[in-house]
Amino acid sequence: MHDGTGAAPQVCDIAISGGSIAAVGQIDGTAAEIIDAAGKIVTPGFVDVHTHFDGQVTWENRLSPSSGHGVTTAVMGNCGVGFAPCRPDQRDTLVKLMEGIEDIPEVVMVEGLPWNWETFPEYLDALEQRELDIDIATQIPHSALRVYVMGERAARIEAPTAEDLAAMRKLVAEGIEAGAFGVTTSRNVMHRTKAGDLAPSLYSDVDELCALAGGLTDADGGVFQIIPAPMEPAEEEFPILRQVAEQSGRPVSFTLLDVPNQPGDGWRFHMAGLEQAAADGLTIRGQVAPRPVGMFFGLDLSLHHFSSHPSYRAIAHLRLADRVATMRDPAFREKLLAEQPEDTNPTTLALIAAFRGAYQWQGKPNYEPDRQDRVDARAEAAGIPIDEYAYDALLAEDGHAVFYLPAANYTEGNLKSVREMLGSQHTVMALADGGAHYGLICDASFPTFFLQRWVRDAAPDERIDLADAIAELTSRPAALVGLTDRGRIAPGMKADFNVIDLDRLRLHVPTIEYDLPAGGKRMHQRAEGIVATVVSGKVTYRDGVHTGALPGRLVRRQNLAVAA
Repeated sequence: MHDGTGAAPQVCDIAISGGSIAAVGQIDGTAAEIIDAAGKIVTPGFVDVHTHFDGQVTWENRLSPSSGHGVTTAVMGNCGVGFAPCRPDQRDTLVKLMEGIEDIPEVVMVEGLPWNWETFPEYLDALEQRELDIDIATQIPHSALRVYVMGERAARIEAPTAEDLAAMRKLVAEGIEAGAFGVTTSRNVMHRTKAGDLAPSLYSDVDELCALAGGLTDADGGVFQIIPAPMEPAEEEFPILRQVAEQSGRPVSFTLLDVPNQPGDGWRFHMAGLEQAAADGLTIRGQVAPRPVGMFFGLDLSLHHFSSHPSYRAIAHLRLADRVATMRDPAFREKLLAEQPEDTNPTTLALIAAFRGAYQWQGKPNYEPDRQDRVDARAEAAGIPIDEYAYDALLAEDGHAVFYLPAANYTEGNLKSVREMLGSQHTVMALADGGAHYGLICDASFPTFFLQRWVRDAAPDERIDLADAIAELTSRPAALVGLTDRGRIAPGMKADFNVIDLDRLRLHVPTIEYDLPAGGKRMHQRAEGIVATVVSGKVTYRDGVHTGALPGRLVRRQNLAVAA
């Protein structure tokens, strides 16, 4: 058993009573159910502090794919996007934001969201009625808050008045007091609606960010989560994070990536800033992905090389088999290859252009590909134009071919920067984005990959100790957001566990399934080797198969079983 603190493992029994851990040690007696974990590792349930289940949690009971990878608590509302607070006439605005930023189809949300709330406390009350396979915790999204307070002025990216700032600060405090765990925002210029309109939070100045954080100060709780502008110099972005931490006195967490073409060594500057902030008594944490932050392309996914070509858009509504048949027609091929992509959203065009740097997956996942296997490199080796090569490659496997683009954390063609970032005591493994990017990104498998790649399969000089790795998945993220009753195996703590066969742990290639409202599709990525997952003392998954148990509930800050 690994207790989640980073301490050495021990062989022992764990007794559960009433959803909590009753005892740890050599225990005599009987139980209603016994899980034999001999030869396996037992860990606390994993805590994922960066998800987007804000909509999914209202229309389904299983928070897949995260719950299939040992996650027992998911913190949502990240990146400044969500669905509360929201007036009835603002619903379309928030839906279009979520569609563009987090790649959740509008039709899915229109059919799935019940909208039985307006204020943020009312949203929590609605979530409290839900029965789930894992626990959820919430944060207050800046873009939703800004639209709620400022109306159309927010969408026009106008500056707030003093009254606006005061109202936002008050609503943040109200949300924290109702049970939220923080407030979130984004400065990422890629965060746009599908049509290309910028997220309302994008160009908010430091005074507005500090007003949000001031609401945390007023409520004496919560963490401030932010995505810095990835293409701006870190020398300009990190001082903003520091100012928010200094003025509010609250913890700050931010997305920390090795981004291609960022001015200077941005991630290294952020790392140095974290060290200095800690020395100065500030709590700032970088959220780090354990592998490349990558995107998937394919004919059955959200984007591919020809997504925005007019001829393809004309057939995009057809079933995959019918699209493939149409694309195999020589006349259609000639017409499409003569076109150029057209889109009002520059982010979409940039992502489509990046397809040339993607890699085709065949049979098994490969998150560390060789650059000679890139689509453009293979086209060059074959002596044909990239468009022609891409056309034929996309039709492989009857249109089911999947292409992976390692967009960040892979600038040198390896994961050395990732290992260095993960090795800091001022970072936490995160950014899995469960509940979002249904047809573009599938990173909810981060916990499985983390244990497989950095613990079991790593070279000796880069390996992360198993006990430390488990702490990185449990007690450290729990502490970051103030989830004081979980993340550790000890008497009185919440009875959330995983039983894992580390030798057998492995990931499958993502599959596309049409299991969302309105027949919407999403990627699932399954894992082998997670023998059992337990939430509140109830077994929820056995070897990846849901037992039917739904013990997961909304977690409110003030209702934690163990005080800070």
